[in-house]
Amino acid sequence: MINRLIEGIQKTGAPVVVGLDPMLSYIPGFILREAYSEFGETLEGAAEAVFRYNKGIVDAISDIVPAVKPQSAMYEQFGVPGVAAFKRTVDYCHEKGLVVIGDVKRGDIGSTSEAYAAGHLGKVQVGSNRLSAFDEDFVTVNPYLGSDGVKPFIKVCKEEKKGLFILVKTSNPSSGEFQDRLTDGRPLYEWVGEKVNEWGSDFMGDGYSYVGAVVGATYPEMGKILRSVMPKSFILVPGYGAQGGKGKDLVHFFNDDGLGAIVNSSRGIIAAWKQEKYASFGEEGYALAARKAAEEMILDIHQALESRNS
Repeated sequence: MINRLIEGIQKTGAPVVVGLDPMLSYIPGFILREAYSEFGETLEGAAEAVFRYNKGIVDAISDIVPAVKPQSAMYEQFGVPGVAAFKRTVDYCHEKGLVVIGDVKRGDIGSTSEAYAAGHLGKVQVGSNRLSAFDEDFVTVNPYLGSDGVKPFIKVCKEEKKGLFILVKTSNPSSGEFQDRLTDGRPLYEWVGEKVNEWGSDFMGDGYSYVGAVVGATYPEMGKILRSVMPKSFILVPGYGAQGGKGKDLVHFFNDDGLGAIVNSSRGIIAAWKQEKYASFGEEGYALAARKAAEEMILDIHQALESRNS
């Protein structure tokens, strides 16, 4: 799957993943009204609105980006109907040829970790059938319970040729409370990065590992260090746009081959229509506003990489 992700990046020229993290406040009124008229102001109505909103965005951006990243919590808040909308979104993105990174941030041990891995990346045995449940291509994993929480995912990934992005240095302001703590003279995130490199060295695609890392765009200097610690791991970079990251902050996340990183933007793209900059698109043009924001993000990253190399 890492090879397919790289092929998608090279084909589109876009090291970009769009975060499908829908909130009802992002969804245009006309979509909400249509969903509520059919299902009422219920969890079912909210979940239907979420899926319709996602579908419009995916239709608008699927030819210019290689991947999407639905955040499971945004769906789970609507209960069982929301989880169904998550699955519908994953399936529709696959129909459109996109790589799907399930942002589920799972982290547990033993049989619990095995069950998470089977449900999101592998198959479950039901009688004489082995069936896929959510069937994402990658998922995000929290490693802070140690190897016991990661190895079950790696095992399933090897069976299914799927991949992981392991939290190393996250983009949120309080991440340093634990991740920056010095252990034997080095910050904890560096030790985690070394472990990601170790896990990944045993599970390689053509040039990069199936085991990647999450490193926030809001910490570019740390990203530079971690790029050297994990030379063959793809880095998923959240924090672009709404959280303050810009193309110039990202150049150190990439290797000299122009690969090695994929940058996420969520509300900066999917809720672009609510920004003054894109107000001319209006509610009805929310998906076109998302496309425009994605195009501008792609250009920003390209220009930053060109400046680095010149």
